[in-house]
Amino acid sequence: MKKTIRKIVLLLAVISLTVNMTGCGGLKTDNAVDIAGPPEWNFDSTQSNGKAIEGESKFSGTYYEDYGINPFTKVSEDSQSTFALDVDTASYTKVRNYIEQGVLPPKESVRVEEFINYFKRQYTPPKNDTFSIYTEVAPSFSKKGYHVMEVGIQGKEVSISEKKDSVLTFVIDVSGSMNMENRLGLVKQSLNILVDQLGENDSIGIVVYGTDGRTLLEHTSADNKKLIKKKINQLEPEGTTNASEGLRLGYMMADKNFRKNANNRVILCTDGVANQGLTDAEEILKTIEDFSAKGVTLSSIGFGMNNYNDIFLEKLANKGDGNYFYIDTFDEAKKIFTNELTSVLQVIAKDAKAQVEFDKSSVEEYRLIGYENRNIEDKDFENDKIDAGEIGAGHAVTALYELKLKEDAKDDLAVVKLRYKDPDTDKSYEISKTVKTSDIKKDFYSATPRFRFINMVSQFAENLRNSEYGSLSIKQIYDYLKDEESKLVVKDEDREFIELVGKAYNINSNELNKLDELRE
Repeated sequence: MKKTIRKIVLLLAVISLTVNMTGCGGLKTDNAVDIAGPPEWNFDSTQSNGKAIEGESKFSGTYYEDYGINPFTKVSEDSQSTFALDVDTASYTKVRNYIEQGVLPPKESVRVEEFINYFKRQYTPPKNDTFSIYTEVAPSFSKKGYHVMEVGIQGKEVSISEKKDSVLTFVIDVSGSMNMENRLGLVKQSLNILVDQLGENDSIGIVVYGTDGRTLLEHTSADNKKLIKKKINQLEPEGTTNASEGLRLGYMMADKNFRKNANNRVILCTDGVANQGLTDAEEILKTIEDFSAKGVTLSSIGFGMNNYNDIFLEKLANKGDGNYFYIDTFDEAKKIFTNELTSVLQVIAKDAKAQVEFDKSSVEEYRLIGYENRNIEDKDFENDKIDAGEIGAGHAVTALYELKLKEDAKDDLAVVKLRYKDPDTDKSYEISKTVKTSDIKKDFYSATPRFRFINMVSQFAENLRNSEYGSLSIKQIYDYLKDEESKLVVKDEDREFIELVGKAYNINSNELNKLDELRE
């Protein structure tokens, strides 16, 4: 009987997805067509283990990918761990919005690395190179006999004279679904902030799409702020969602206004729902990839809760060599488009990937926490044709490993290597750092406050996604954070995180109480 019910739920999820994305066909493997060619592109979540989230009706029609959870690996069987660097943060802000709405998030929505990288680590910047490597190792807070190793990559800052001009093409979803939860209103506020940060040497063009796509504003100097804002503020929701035509027109505009030695970027603002004109995913993804190779990148910025397609937006950003953000508040918009704007727009390295090789004499087993959808074959670390991650100026990337050391561990613990390409010359570079067992802190409390805070962030994410490797309850995480709050908090967002954990605990407690009442 239970199996039958599960089959019915799965069938309903697929039917729901098909209704939301009318016109879906099988994924094709034909070569990409010209950008002005057929406008029918498909992003069918059912082709990639996409899952419709059922339960809370106000969050229905939401799709996430289940990437699984990295297991422990014996060093004797595989001593290398290789992954693409990732600076996306959408998962954290999306989950934050769930909790603020009074519900715990679907576990599929949790990507641990995006939780970790939301909180800036501020590693020591490189002196002469593009990147510096930071490592820290300490005993686990909650797992006896285990250690946690932090690997941090810090990108260089760029001076004002090094900042490139920006040629931005806004592709804005104005379909009916954008009328929900004031999504379009938040888009307007966000883009107004962005416009204020740009100067006379930057340019902005605007494409919008509802039932059809159309050009709202040809590229004009960002110094003409009054006109640009007027066009943005006049937007109103209309019709269905022809994302394919909007993207097609956006890339045509970006190509027409392409400028060498500038940040040429398409910025897509949408809830990810596409219910018209989508029938060929491979072609649009290949097209986006081809334009990225020519220097036109793409950032996906998501808005809204229900009728939201996380798979669609993440896949677009990955192929477009850009970023994937989720904006849930005006403050989040300010954070992305003011404090982090240079990091968002100016790429200092492309196809960046890390490889950690553990010493077989010192480490018994290891586990990379998160980055499940960023795994790269070990043999492809030096293969510069493999697509990896793009890093912006001043960006820091953090990864955590769980380790079980051997009792007679030698001095060498691991070697951390970073490989990347210069975005202007395509030349590859590689740097490395050796981690010593003598570097290990004597206990968890001897580690830096930021190391301890980031560990709690990862434990919270592990708990929310029901990971078998999570070793702390939400209450235990909250109690530790409150006890150490004065030592751990660096920014307002850190304090807000502690409050968020408290809210998640209250939601969880209420749900458990309801279950107890049902049992009675």
